[in-house]
Amino acid sequence: MMNGPTTSVDDCSLITFDKIESNSGSLSVLEPFQQLPFDIKRVYYIYDIPSGSERGGHAHKTLDQVIIAISGSFDLTIFDGVRTKTIQLNRPNVGVHLVPGIWRILSNFSSSAVCLTLASQVYNESDYIRESDHYRLFKTS
Repeated sequence: MMNGPTTSVDDCSLITFDKIESNSGSLSVLEPFQQLPFDIKRVYYIYDIPSGSERGGHAHKTLDQVIIAISGSFDLTIFDGVRTKTIQLNRPNVGVHLVPGIWRILSNFSSSAVCLTLASQVYNESDYIRESDHYRLFKTS
């Protein structure tokens, strides 16, 4: 795993999960070390996001995540201390793998948006970088 200071937005990648379609609907499978680059230790989702709200606004020191728009759409803006990239997520079979050390902001949620996050670790407050000044120090250490 890369240290936060050396990771960049280029280390984050889109993952397209297989979509098995039938007359009764579609199915996508997400298995650790198969479609996902890590073992899943935590799953959470956000929904009923008020119009104009942003989520995220932090980075992680060691945590990997995959973020998926299970329903609706939203923008994921990632920042590595130098470069910024914005990705619109709007398909339930596409996710973004976020590596450690990347600042993220979720915004522009549609009214039906559900954001699913798969994480490589259980919740650990000490892994969060919530202040932009602390993030700049982390990236230059």
